[in-house]
Amino acid sequence: MVDICCGVVSCGAEAAAMRSAEPGSRGARRRRMEIRRLRFDAGSEATAVEDEPSGKRQRMDGGAAAAAGSAEKSASTSGGSSSPEHTVAAPEESDLSDGFPRFGMAAVCGRRRDMEDAVSIRPDFVGGDHRIPARHHFFGVFDGHGCSHVASLCKDRMHEVVAEEVETLAPGAGTPSQAWRVAMERSFARMDSEAVDDGGGGRPSPDCRCELQPPRCDHVGSTAVVAVIGPTRIVVANCGDSRAVLCRNGAPIPVSSDHKPDREDELQRIEAIGGRVIYWDGARVLGVLAMSRAIGDSYLKPYVVSEPEVTVTEREEGDECLILASDGLWDVVSNETACDIARMCLRGGGDDEEEEGGGGGDALCSDAAILLTKLALARQSADNISVVVIDLRSKTKRRRTATTTTT
Repeated sequence: MVDICCGVVSCGAEAAAMRSAEPGSRGARRRRMEIRRLRFDAGSEATAVEDEPSGKRQRMDGGAAAAAGSAEKSASTSGGSSSPEHTVAAPEESDLSDGFPRFGMAAVCGRRRDMEDAVSIRPDFVGGDHRIPARHHFFGVFDGHGCSHVASLCKDRMHEVVAEEVETLAPGAGTPSQAWRVAMERSFARMDSEAVDDGGGGRPSPDCRCELQPPRCDHVGSTAVVAVIGPTRIVVANCGDSRAVLCRNGAPIPVSSDHKPDREDELQRIEAIGGRVIYWDGARVLGVLAMSRAIGDSYLKPYVVSEPEVTVTEREEGDECLILASDGLWDVVSNETACDIARMCLRGGGDDEEEEGGGGGDALCSDAAILLTKLALARQSADNISVVVIDLRSKTKRRRTATTTTT
């Protein structure tokens, strides 16, 4: 199915992905040889775009899934982003963090005419100095609509903006959780300002077929789900209907909430300022946009806002992986199914399974991302599909898993 729709995944990769849980070094070598041909560049993006599809499926897990476990939601106020008296102080690294996290990603166009998603992976994007001793790693999935301009801008700039905001926060009495919220809120506000001021990103590619050139570039926008992973915390900021799910002790924990116009609090916010949610092939802001928060989309302001919801989750020994994906996956695959597939793939090897060449790329995580995209396509997802899988297990737990698998 992926071969037909996208030409991204070969038959050899399909066989490798289905053998993810095969034990033994011989199977591991075969998987590495097969999957290496398909390794995705961690900094690569999938760009270009088309308007919202007219036949969106009802999402499997609902748009208002609340973060559970130890995830802490940010307050839905804009005042918190104005206080500079916070600092992001990270404790010393523990066994939960072994340098670069292992990750894999897959991005396919699917049944759309053009690709509108963009993915950004930036290991070690901030930290390692006297201000922020521990290293932190950035992962982001951006689902554009109207055109690829804003998603591409977020892919190129978001990690830089977040790093600047984190590094410029002044020392103060604020807790690390409060400081991360402030940094994320400021970062999303800056990205939205850049997208609006630059006319939807301002840098359409020469082969862009969206035909939304100025002055209509104010119709361009993008969702953004961003995860910053440190040695003791996972910070997730979300704006739109992309999603982040944490797999902990075999159970899925949503660490973001989808921003749908018919979500009760979002509906009240829109109507309180004079807007309307019209049900036209699903709930849409003014009958146009199927999400209530996004970066860009200046023609729908103030009803569509860029303020993210931020969760700060303390890492635990039971954390297995984090999945970030656009709604092309979540429209047809539940949190539970995605978590089960990722865990199955990660059980296929131990600490010696990491891809050669460094940089954090990992065949097992790539297997998981590819299998999830293939499943979404098989279930007739109508949208672009982008998936990032990050392995959160410690070295000790990976070795223990490998030993259990091979015995």
